[in-house]
Amino acid sequence: MLRPVKTGVIGCGAISDIYLDNMIHRFRPLEVVACSAAHLESARRKAEKFGLRAATPEEILSDPEIELVVVLTPAPAHYDLVRSALLAGKHVYTEKPIATELRPAQELLTLAKDKGLLLGSAPETFLGSGFQTARAALDAGRIGDVTSFHVVANRDLSMLAGLFKFLRLPGGGIAYDYGVYYLTVLCALLGPVESVFARVSNFARVRKNMIPGDPEFGQDYIYDNESQVHAVLTTRSGIPGTFSLNGDSVGADQAAFTIHGTKGILRLGDANQFGPQIAFLPNSYPAPEWETLSPVSALSGNNRGIGVADLARCIREGGSPLASGEMACHVLDVVEKIIESGKTDRLCRTETACSRPDAFSHWQELIR
Repeated sequence: MLRPVKTGVIGCGAISDIYLDNMIHRFRPLEVVACSAAHLESARRKAEKFGLRAATPEEILSDPEIELVVVLTPAPAHYDLVRSALLAGKHVYTEKPIATELRPAQELLTLAKDKGLLLGSAPETFLGSGFQTARAALDAGRIGDVTSFHVVANRDLSMLAGLFKFLRLPGGGIAYDYGVYYLTVLCALLGPVESVFARVSNFARVRKNMIPGDPEFGQDYIYDNESQVHAVLTTRSGIPGTFSLNGDSVGADQAAFTIHGTKGILRLGDANQFGPQIAFLPNSYPAPEWETLSPVSALSGNNRGIGVADLARCIREGGSPLASGEMACHVLDVVEKIIESGKTDRLCRTETACSRPDAFSHWQELIR
């Protein structure tokens, strides 16, 4: 058994609970020893809940025993914290996006390589049972040659931005905060994106907080991020597809994600989930019926932190993490080109590329 990697967490917001619970109790390669937050009292509450040491970010970065830092803060703080951790000689895994702009994200990637450190980033849902089942079907040629893909995802941003105020900050728009799940899955399944043509809009800059019990209930707030994206994407391998996000819908998230091929169709579902059921429609006669594919792993629940565990395995065994900084930079590049295309009404080509990650076959090694 590999020696666990001592890990410190910076950021004790809402998303930290599932990360900490999984990293402490579920994933073998990790030993979480400390957590920190901008306000030490928040870190103390979280530390008491999970049996950790509360610390300042500076204390985590200066601790010689901590090898890996996990950044779970709102997006605008990612660049400075990731950079500081890398300069302190720590491997880093960060929540998405890796930075709010491509150039700083590329700087972080270069810094990590120069220092011989690993840099990984969410989203990691493509490592779950659902999208690994889709990956296995694609690799086995179940749908033949891929001819197109289509993403349609809707959510209620007015409600969410009232509840989670970080969504009003840079990096909180529908493409940066939500679309990256679909783009990451797309890159993991079909490879990097080459070009983008998009329409981008903000349906309402002034919105009303409708969260009962919230101190701002009934008050207007400013939302300056993109709320809708409708785009045509083409992968480096020449596969075209549509990418439609509507943050001005109502109710719970609704999603449809399909990949079409010469021998059949895959229906993938919500890329914000680890284990959506994958359905296959074969090209057969008489009229075929949808078949639910058997999952290839048990990673169907909320397995946030599995990307961290995979990165920790790479620290001990070598290799590159599957939820890599390279793929995160490319996804950020795609998002920036979507925004640029929406502003200029022009086709935009990406500047970066990433390798299609290997299938996730070693997941059992990471589970306690």
